[in-house]
Amino acid sequence: MTPSRRSFITALAGGALVSRAGFSASTAVAFALIGDRYHNSDYIRTGLNRTIAKELGVSIDFCDETRMLTAETLSRYKLLVILRDGMIWPDGYPDESTNAGWVATGRPKLISDPPVPAAQAKPQFWMKPEQGKAVRQFVENGGAALFLHNVTHVGLTDPDFRHVLGASYAGHPPIRTFKVRVKNPNHPITKGVRDFIVTDEQHYMEYDKDPKHIFLETVNEDGLAFGKLGTTAPAGWAYDYGKGRLCYLSPGHLLTVLWNPEYVKLQQNAVRWLMRQSS
Repeated sequence: MTPSRRSFITALAGGALVSRAGFSASTAVAFALIGDRYHNSDYIRTGLNRTIAKELGVSIDFCDETRMLTAETLSRYKLLVILRDGMIWPDGYPDESTNAGWVATGRPKLISDPPVPAAQAKPQFWMKPEQGKAVRQFVENGGAALFLHNVTHVGLTDPDFRHVLGASYAGHPPIRTFKVRVKNPNHPITKGVRDFIVTDEQHYMEYDKDPKHIFLETVNEDGLAFGKLGTTAPAGWAYDYGKGRLCYLSPGHLLTVLWNPEYVKLQQNAVRWLMRQSS
């Protein structure tokens, strides 16, 4: 019998309830908070599902709802992964420039009849003090944290989170080509990794911790600087934090970058180091 539209919707709803119940009783190793206005959740999930979940066998629960980052959520996991910025846009966006489909079709004129009511399209920081404390306590008590790409922006919003991350966002130029260079080839996370070149957002940040923890940097070999911050920026660091461990890696705006073979090695070495596993 061909299912009706109503039975199909009912089945979907039932599946959603099962999925939600499964999440609440998750046996996954990692919780990944991903996606924001400028970073589609799907490419991140697709990218990390290959490099970490499939190839390392580390199960991941992905989520793009910032309210789910709580002490209760983290208590069910060993590894926290974040690839997203510190903003949410509850009243919408000032334009559709981040909608790839609209941009790719030539930015057609947007018509709505009746018109969409005007709203104050402004970003808000999403991280609450209790969330920053939850992340800090999670790592201090033995948890592992893998922070990627634009998460330094969250470092602007909360002192506890910034203390764990060790940095805050300073900006980035438009997407361009640059080299990712290994500064410390003796670190376990850079084991077997060679310098590589990507086309990506070269992120700059204010780094707070001891420079000895930095094992990776990005450099624009064409001499293109970013304001007064120069051509080179820290791109990877790691350290013990309380009983836990932290690693940050800056590349990751595009799927091609997440799947660059040398960057795959870095991601996988980082997870092994964070989880205290031998390579």
